[in-house]
Amino acid sequence: MLEEMNAADIAALLPVRPEDGHKGTFGHLFVLAGSRGFTGAARLVCESAYRSGVGLVTLGVPGPLADIVAASLRETMTLVLPATVSESFARTALVPALAFARGKDAVALGPGLSRHPQTALFAREMALQCPAPMVVDADGLNALAAEGVFGGFGKEGPAGPRVFTPHPGEMARLTGLGVSEIRLARVQTAMDAAKTWKVVVVLKGHGTIVAAPDGRAASCPTGGPGLAKGGSGDVLTGIIGALLAQGMDPFGAACAGVYAHGLAGDIAALRMTSRGMIAGDVIDALPAAWHELEG
Repeated sequence: MLEEMNAADIAALLPVRPEDGHKGTFGHLFVLAGSRGFTGAARLVCESAYRSGVGLVTLGVPGPLADIVAASLRETMTLVLPATVSESFARTALVPALAFARGKDAVALGPGLSRHPQTALFAREMALQCPAPMVVDADGLNALAAEGVFGGFGKEGPAGPRVFTPHPGEMARLTGLGVSEIRLARVQTAMDAAKTWKVVVVLKGHGTIVAAPDGRAASCPTGGPGLAKGGSGDVLTGIIGALLAQGMDPFGAACAGVYAHGLAGDIAALRMTSRGMIAGDVIDALPAAWHELEG
């Protein structure tokens, strides 16, 4: 059954922030994002995560890009990982990335990774093998689609809790359906995929649909055309990753993340107009969105 999200229900989902809490209390998010030409995606994920309450963020970065990325980030720590000649993640990055993820509270995988064959293998195996809660977006989803995600997880599902955040084009690659078919049956497509893959699915677009493997589904009333800009999905990935790292269950983190992302977009549109706003404006509006939700 499809329900529409509302502010009161979303606010009730948000984890309590104790007065005596410290940065460890609020979780450590490990981000795997970026490649040559797409370092901005990594920055958007990390900054939106910090604006969504996580205590610590570490960005895994291809070695040749480490100095560039470090110069553009203030709060985020970095982990240098093996790179391809194209300056994306090499397949050999898998072992150190899995080792670093051990004990972390959540992982965000995918934005700006590129479709280099080695990087796709790295992303696919990370999505399959990592036991930490994980949000998978963009080229992380493309890597799974290239290998046939339906059979990739087997009967048991992935190694840990997962949230997939495809737009209709990525959903088409994952399912083999046409984009027009997906748009005509968005709710059923998301629900079928969530059940089949045993993950929470966030099918992005106007009235974003969030579906869980157990049959729950919700639509989001917030957000507008101002979010139809490059980088908006990276911001959503950071928000959901931050909420997973703070201990929220995947369905709750996805619903709260989608709602807050849309609300921040609405606030940014009032300030900047939907035509003039960019993804960074959504990050800047996140504190106001959380303030509105938390009263």
